[in-house]
Amino acid sequence: MNIPDGLYYSKDHEWIRVEGDIATEGITDYAQSELSDIVYVELPQVGRKVKKGEAIGTIEAVKTVADLYAAVSGEIVEVNENLKTSPQVVNSDPYGEGWMVKIKMENPDELKELMTADQYKKHIGQ
Repeated sequence: MNIPDGLYYSKDHEWIRVEGDIATEGITDYAQSELSDIVYVELPQVGRKVKKGEAIGTIEAVKTVADLYAAVSGEIVEVNENLKTSPQVVNSDPYGEGWMVKIKMENPDELKELMTADQYKKHIGQ
């Protein structure tokens, strides 16, 4: 199971990479492996204001549908348009090309409520 250091993790299995006030978010390797073959990703509109913990999209796999939750509050400034035609990249590269949204954070203190890689490993029983 790939759980990179230097990222933040939510209890709902999203990861966040922070650069300045922009948080790039996707789902973890654990989440994509639990979902299995991802066939469709629905992402929010750019410009949408989101609150931490709010459902902002859906991830459809062959066997199930899961919600994507905002790991931080702010404004959606970019979505990964490539996922419209290649949703399976979330399975093959969840921390790279499989990123989902970029959020301009309105409250960076919310990062303190997320987990480190070691804490997330414990959360999923690794």
